[in-house]
Amino acid sequence: MTLHPRLGAKPPRIPDRLVPLLEAAAPHFSAAEMQRRRIAFEQALSEAGASHALVVGTDRRMSALQWLTELPSSNLNMGVLSPGEPDLLFVPYPNHVAQAQMLAPDATVVWDAKGPAALAVETLCGRGAKGQTIAILGQCNYALVQQLANSGFKLVDLNRAYNAMRLIKSDEEFDWARIGCALSDLGIEALADEIMPGMSEHELATLIERAYLPWGGATHIHYVGLTQMSDPDCCVPSQFPRARRVNAGDVVFAEISALFSAYSGQVLRTLAVAADPTPLYRDLHAVAEETFNAVLKVLKSGATPIEILDAAAPIARSGFTVCDDLLHGFIGGYLPPVLGTHERPSGPIPDLVLRENMAVVLQPSVVTRDHKAGVQIGELLRITHDGVERLHQAPWGFRRVGG
Repeated sequence: MTLHPRLGAKPPRIPDRLVPLLEAAAPHFSAAEMQRRRIAFEQALSEAGASHALVVGTDRRMSALQWLTELPSSNLNMGVLSPGEPDLLFVPYPNHVAQAQMLAPDATVVWDAKGPAALAVETLCGRGAKGQTIAILGQCNYALVQQLANSGFKLVDLNRAYNAMRLIKSDEEFDWARIGCALSDLGIEALADEIMPGMSEHELATLIERAYLPWGGATHIHYVGLTQMSDPDCCVPSQFPRARRVNAGDVVFAEISALFSAYSGQVLRTLAVAADPTPLYRDLHAVAEETFNAVLKVLKSGATPIEILDAAAPIARSGFTVCDDLLHGFIGGYLPPVLGTHERPSGPIPDLVLRENMAVVLQPSVVTRDHKAGVQIGELLRITHDGVERLHQAPWGFRRVGG
């Protein structure tokens, strides 16, 4: 095992067997794992009545292009995938070709001044796809849809089928997620260990990022909120840092997801800065923790959304509410089931049950009904046959920090 050149050790909580993934110039999944994905993809393609797929890159949280070819993607990358034909990947800039080919070694990477969309249409025409059904996977803009329609292709949306493919993760995927979880834990722990009165929200973001960047982590999200416990005006972390500074007596809450490749954890914690939690915040956190533990008891393969919502009853009994989803699927997108509470639903109750090897985030982020005060707790979990595997190890509880 090679040690980190500056820190002198491997990242905390990452098993030795996974360290080679961190050290690889371009980590790859096994051939068996990539074949598993391709079989599922081609079955979905056949069920949709399509003979080819145009895969449009999206962000790294949910890109089908990366899942199928290992190319970390943006919405400027495209691929044409046809059973029995070589995968062709089109990149928007000539200087992207060399690394893209290294990251996706089983595909052919192409750049041309015509641009990815024109190349994709030409490829589909060259494969005799005119008049046939083309499956669209990813976020496709109106101009591209029109271009495809005008070229004589029939179109079908494969995104719903793709989301279904991503619900169940393989053991290899969970190994990559373990690294993402460990890196996310580094972020929340650095925030707790190093936060001090006087720091800005921008400096808090710096604390979080520099904890996992040396290990090859990348930011998916780091949302941080802060407000005075004695006079709160913020109940949920901000998506973008604000011009606020930390003061003694503040509460700080954070939701952090650090990526390893396209695999991240998600960890949520609440901290009291240089003061003990006030009675209101103790009550909010106690209800959040009670709810987390109650829902945790019902999570297992076969659990229904109604059972999960019923287990969240402590929130309504307390007189508090939530301003975020209680639970959602994760890794590969913001996946079903997406649940709020009986009193504050997140939408229609989905007709599905939890299955073994789903990944879900349980996050009972309890707030006052006037939405002035709130707390964040929660983390990513693996659903097992008879319960859950907790993938995070960041310290639990309402910690006093900052001196």
